[in-house]
Amino acid sequence: MTTSNLPTYETLMLSTPSPDVIHVQLNRPQKLNAMSKQMWRDISSCFTAISVTTSIRAVVLSGSGRGFTAGLDLFDFVNAFKTSGDCARNALEFLELVKWMQESITAVEKCRQPVIAAVHGPCVGGGIDLITACDIRYASKDALFSVKEVDIGLAADVGTLQRLPKVVGNQSWVHEICLTGRNFSSMEAETYQLISRVVDGSRDEVVAAALKTAELIASKSPVAVVGTKNVLKYSRDHSVEEGLRYVGLWNASMIQTEDTTIAATASMSKSKAVYSKL
Repeated sequence: MTTSNLPTYETLMLSTPSPDVIHVQLNRPQKLNAMSKQMWRDISSCFTAISVTTSIRAVVLSGSGRGFTAGLDLFDFVNAFKTSGDCARNALEFLELVKWMQESITAVEKCRQPVIAAVHGPCVGGGIDLITACDIRYASKDALFSVKEVDIGLAADVGTLQRLPKVVGNQSWVHEICLTGRNFSSMEAETYQLISRVVDGSRDEVVAAALKTAELIASKSPVAVVGTKNVLKYSRDHSVEEGLRYVGLWNASMIQTEDTTIAATASMSKSKAVYSKL
């Protein structure tokens, strides 16, 4: 992938609103961006490719049309819920499907560049899986969220139950929304820190806000940005002592970068720092 020659995907639309920023849109607007099997494939392929594209420094993820996503496309996955045949074999087949879907969402989390979710309208089920794998989450005032899996007879199994408690830090609220499947607003999502900003308006406004933040991040040292994301992610899943040891080792190697000299020179001369791509 290059920013001058973007690949095409059946269910995603890519654009480069500024030189170092890529905008990825879920693009099944006629189905409210319901997450078909092809979309799961495309998300994995797209974010894996972005991660190794050195000219991209930040990513914005949004939905086209009336909302972010209606969640899993049940019509496309109807054969996954088998009620006949050998139970053990059905279970093994289902497990492989779930692992594949989990890996698709994890590709977003593993993406080397920061990913900013810009949510408008419905963000249901798999949409919560997707945004909790992002680094920053904004929502428009008209955004509506729901952890919907309990209403289709399932425990959410693609990342929400693992990532959401670490994102919001309020176990009671997490239990409530996951066990009831109820809708909650962008204001409530901000109150419990699922999102960091509510933006007045709808899709255009929240995407603009996300792009502005992405451009700010893209103006920083890409070595520092990648390191900061990596260390934050590691520290989330490890003790403070382990995190301190990890960041020490990380910076022991990364301090040799030219970016520290460029940043210091720009600061002293009050000029804009210009960094090489990774």
